[in-house]
Amino acid sequence: MYFFLLNLALIDLGTITTTVPKAMANCLWDTRTIPYLDCATQVFMFVAFVPAEFYLLTIMAYDRYIAICKPLHYRTIMDSRTCVNMAATAWGSGFLNAVLHTANTFSLPLCQGNALDQFFCELPQILKLFCSDAYIQEIGLIVVTACSLLGCFIFIVLSYVQIFRAVLGIPSQQGRHKAFSTCLPHLVMVFLYISTGTFSYLKPPSISSSFLNLLLAVLYSVVPPAVNPLIYSMRNQELKDAVWKVMSGCFSEAIKCLSSAYR
Repeated sequence: MYFFLLNLALIDLGTITTTVPKAMANCLWDTRTIPYLDCATQVFMFVAFVPAEFYLLTIMAYDRYIAICKPLHYRTIMDSRTCVNMAATAWGSGFLNAVLHTANTFSLPLCQGNALDQFFCELPQILKLFCSDAYIQEIGLIVVTACSLLGCFIFIVLSYVQIFRAVLGIPSQQGRHKAFSTCLPHLVMVFLYISTGTFSYLKPPSISSSFLNLLLAVLYSVVPPAVNPLIYSMRNQELKDAVWKVMSGCFSEAIKCLSSAYR
């Protein structure tokens, strides 16, 4: 599990550094421009890291399934070589996906200007700039990628159906609590990615707006990688105590400020 969490942390770091630094620089220097090559690099890295993260979340669901449903065979099935091969497959699939999308996208002619309605080079926003009859091939690649991610989601659901059936059959309450504490952070991340990403790309055109597009882009591209370490670290009791101490201190200071304001 910790080997896969290491890979997840590296992917999260890559996702954040792909979009946030350039957006912060544009904000500080009051500019909205990005060079063509930088835009292509952003597309490549983002389209590589996001699918790779979902593939890795699928592998982690399988890892949890083996650990909970077949614990006696765990070390035989999930040996170090298998884990490395699975992680390499997730990384390789993501970068192959990025090569196909980037090469195909940036070979198309622009017909609708060069202004993006987004804070980073997001693929759907770039497609709006191309000639209407030029990006059919890219739409096909997007459909193939979406189908593969849908297959991963179905696999995750089936894995957790088996996991919950096994967990509910555990006689001790402590054993059930340990199993749920291992699975729930993973489920939270899957739900966060699925809900924000799906709504961002499949929302009705009637409710589309620049502000909503920006908000959804932040929710699926920045929030999950940022909160992922915190979600998984909440299993650590020392971190829980530290977070509770900080929150209690902030709450106490807020009460003092309010009390002094009404005196």
